[in-house]
Amino acid sequence: MKVAVVGGSGRAGSQIALELARRGHQVTALARHPEKAPQAAGITAKAADIHDAKGMADAIKGHDVVVSALKFQDAPAAEVIAVIKDSGAPRYIVVGGAASLKAGGQRLFDSPHFPEAFKPEAGAGIAFLEALKAQPGLDWTFVSPPMIFDGQERKGVYRTGLDDLLTGADGKSTISFPDYAIAIADEIETPKHRRQRFTVGY
Repeated sequence: MKVAVVGGSGRAGSQIALELARRGHQVTALARHPEKAPQAAGITAKAADIHDAKGMADAIKGHDVVVSALKFQDAPAAEVIAVIKDSGAPRYIVVGGAASLKAGGQRLFDSPHFPEAFKPEAGAGIAFLEALKAQPGLDWTFVSPPMIFDGQERKGVYRTGLDDLLTGADGKSTISFPDYAIAIADEIETPKHRRQRFTVGY
């Protein structure tokens, strides 16, 4: 497939681009600084800015799937969704946030322990998910990571859930960027969560 990764130079986006290229897909890594995108067979880096709506839509056109790995505060939902729709991309995958997941029946965002410093970005992520749900004609999937989304180890394993935070046997809620990328690539190749949010973790 031909897959466009918006934010293809970032920590998540670069690993998603690499995983897809490893599987033989044609990947276009779109970023404001394409020189920072991963250099690998199957990946073409191109300059594009989400705030240049026409330029980004033109760069996405012709791809089978578009993945966005952007900071939510940098790219408001209405702006991004308009670009995706204008591009005509058949499928849209979003690198989501964890704040809207529930633990003990309560959203993480609503917990008194949720760090204030993270609330602006987390709140923007929640608004993005709600905006997707209000788009009846868009084939979207929002993939929430666990609480700790970091590291470069590629274990090749992960679990999935829907709206509840996943924690491992050690009580930790975590996944690395490469293993999150595997989950994204699996969802692209074998769709199981169309017009739905799901979460991944160890």
